Amino acid sequence: MDNRKKIQRAWTMYDWANSVYNLVITSTIFPAYYVAITSSNNDEQSYVNFFGHQFMNTALQNYALAIVFFIVAITSPILSSIADYRGNKKAFMRFFVVIGSLACSMMFFFTPEKIEWGIIFFALAALGFWSSLVFYNSYLPDIATPEERDGLSARGFAMGYIGSVLLQLICFVVILQPQLFGLDPNDKTMGPRISFLLVGCWWLGFAQITFRALPSNTEQNKQLKKHLLVNGFHELKQVWNQAKQIPALKRYLISFFLFSVGVQTVMLVAASFSKKEIFPKPEDEPKLIMTIILIQLVALVGAILMSWLSKRIGNIYTLVVAVFIWIGICLWGYFIQSQTEFYILAACVGLVMGGIQTIGRSTYSKLIPPTEDTTSYFSFYDVTEKIALTIGLFLFARNEELTGSIRNSILVLMLFFIFSFFALLYTKKVITKEKYASLFN
Repeated sequence: MDNRKKIQRAWTMYDWANSVYNLVITSTIFPAYYVAITSSNNDEQSYVNFFGHQFMNTALQNYALAIVFFIVAITSPILSSIADYRGNKKAFMRFFVVIGSLACSMMFFFTPEKIEWGIIFFALAALGFWSSLVFYNSYLPDIATPEERDGLSARGFAMGYIGSVLLQLICFVVILQPQLFGLDPNDKTMGPRISFLLVGCWWLGFAQITFRALPSNTEQNKQLKKHLLVNGFHELKQVWNQAKQIPALKRYLISFFLFSVGVQTVMLVAASFSKKEIFPKPEDEPKLIMTIILIQLVALVGAILMSWLSKRIGNIYTLVVAVFIWIGICLWGYFIQSQTEFYILAACVGLVMGGIQTIGRSTYSKLIPPTEDTTSYFSFYDVTEKIALTIGLFLFARNEELTGSIRNSILVLMLFFIFSFFALLYTKKVITKEKYASLFN
């Protein structure tokens, strides 16, 4: 029992290690820095040159992420299959941690004169982060009982929020008070670039705590049923075939796909949207960063609140409530104009941001049938999420380029939330309380 608790604590420490990437690179400093160094002072819309091709600055960033998620969706079945059969799940997780953390560190060299290389390292960091989560998430059913998974998942997200906010505050001081560290206050790029370096060091360093305690693999090695390169896809097909025999799981996956298009895309584009539409002036950047930090703190409360709510009304009803709130957030975000409105909206985002991820992950773990092959099931879960992100980011970026307004892209995401709302209600109808009592409490 003590060893299992030790493994669970080490598992949550990876959230502490990697969430700094999500906050600093995805949500705050990098988007603000990128929009600032690529924005034109004369034109309403800003374009950048990427190896001879012109793109709207934020659209290029989202296209790069869409490509990353497509790569993750294609490669994760192969890699998770190898991990499952060769018993080296932790080795693959470690590999992607190294790739992602080193790419973050290399972003220290991302200057206005090196847009192409900056985007490449940005994409590699995303590739490392999201690929490592494929293996990280697959550990959850192996190290926790069904009754423990909601709480453990929530503790992981809580650890991530605390750790990421702590480093974010350190980066904030480096950016606003560079003279305290002997930096040139006139060089506005140095603070953000040092922040990227700190993220890489933090991520790689604290991940070692996780790697020391987690087992290399929790599954027994098996015989390959297909060729190594196609076996992962064969297993995904098997998972889908099994899911089709379980109406609750099948319909939940459809619901999960739809709200993932919205939730994950909103979280990735929110900072760029805010920088462009609400905080366009350089002197507004501290307000933007502090607002995102506030979101993380509120999200910590939101994750705990969602976990508490799921114990009272069940996972499915909690997800229905969360998605309904997301619909309102998107509608309000389309019309928002003032910074005061944005602060209120940001608090609403925080309340449902972490919670819907926590409950979404634990709900899936409760719906999958008893199996030793958890890696394949969570590979399917992650592939579903990554395909949703690929579609969401591509549609968001393409709509911005076609309409010339990043606001119009929010309405596209709102449609996916609306569809997922009704899909969850449809899912609820096929879940029997006797078989899935923990989802209704």
